[in-house]
Amino acid sequence: MLFNFTDIIDRHGKDATAIDGIGKMPAAPAAPKEGFDAIPMWVADMNFAVPPCIQRAMTDRIMHPCFGYFQPSEAYYDGIIEWQKTQNAVEGLKPENISYENGVLGGLLSALNIFCSRGDKVLVHSPTYIGFTKSLINNGYTIVSSPLYRDEEGIWRIDFSDMEKKLREEKIHASIFCSPHNPSGRVWEKWELEKLMALYEKYDVQVVSDEIWSDIIMPGYRHIPTQSVSDYAKMHTIALYAPSKTFNLAGLVGAYHIGYNKTLQDRMEKESSLSHYNTMNVLSMHALVGAYSEEGRAWLKELLAVLSENRDYACDFMEKNLPDLSVMKAQGTYMLFIDCGKYLEKKNISLEDLEKRMWDCGVGVQDGKMFHGQTHIRMNLALPKSRVEEAFRRLKEYVFV
Repeated sequence: MLFNFTDIIDRHGKDATAIDGIGKMPAAPAAPKEGFDAIPMWVADMNFAVPPCIQRAMTDRIMHPCFGYFQPSEAYYDGIIEWQKTQNAVEGLKPENISYENGVLGGLLSALNIFCSRGDKVLVHSPTYIGFTKSLINNGYTIVSSPLYRDEEGIWRIDFSDMEKKLREEKIHASIFCSPHNPSGRVWEKWELEKLMALYEKYDVQVVSDEIWSDIIMPGYRHIPTQSVSDYAKMHTIALYAPSKTFNLAGLVGAYHIGYNKTLQDRMEKESSLSHYNTMNVLSMHALVGAYSEEGRAWLKELLAVLSENRDYACDFMEKNLPDLSVMKAQGTYMLFIDCGKYLEKKNISLEDLEKRMWDCGVGVQDGKMFHGQTHIRMNLALPKSRVEEAFRRLKEYVFV
């Protein structure tokens, strides 16, 4: 490999919530017991160094001593256009279709604010990303959940009958769609997206498509942009992207939305501006330009090979050694959404009890209840494989005994 995905990076004292937040936040209840170090598998960021092209791009800009007001560069738009073309086969994307957002959730709320009124019902699929839940509740929207289900092969699927029933009976005209799906790790097929958008069209639903994970696709799968599957999808969907999950840049802040409907774009521009604080950071812009480059693509290719190997190891280990756990082998993202229900029932313990055992031996995972998975945990596999192996060794020896 050209890039290093094996070194264990010490992130203590380097502004890392995944490490420095342990024992200080409700989601990270306590430091490990004596004799164990923390293996951070709870926050959805990566424990890998960013590709050198990002640091070079930022360093080159830092070397100039002025950081005044600025406008997004042509390189910024060109980088996004070329990235979308090479990654997602998007043709005809223009700068006027791209607008900056401080974050995906902020863009999501701006889109909902132009689609509907506070108090309106918004359809989401469950299990649901906690950011959606919190944002909707905090801003006065009513959540209507349409549960996904696992088929006979354990694959997460959309329940189209339930979805249509709720769109019709609840008179819903706005929906949030997550592609790839977080937390399940599902990468949607074209026929699923077409059927989904046909229902949205039938009931005149406007769509916010969160595609922040669209670059983290495992071998054998392909991300299909929601806007690409029909004319209705193109003109009635605001799609949200960011380099943050792909390149571990969440701390720099910076996302963008794509919209092809000029009226929606004009309204999004206005809505996003109302806070007077939805403004790009100059270093974030240069980081994106550095990331969306040939070197960035090469790094991503190696990253996906590493993540795929970690996923295969984790899922195979559970199948062989922890048979009471159930998980779909993630098709996208670097997270696993693991159902512990059978084990909890067999041992007559709570999910909280099980999670405490994990945290005690340093395996920091995320409580799945906040994602509407009552017996689930969410686990980050974006670590050197040696740490993934150590985490599962501890689970076998100290937790599932």
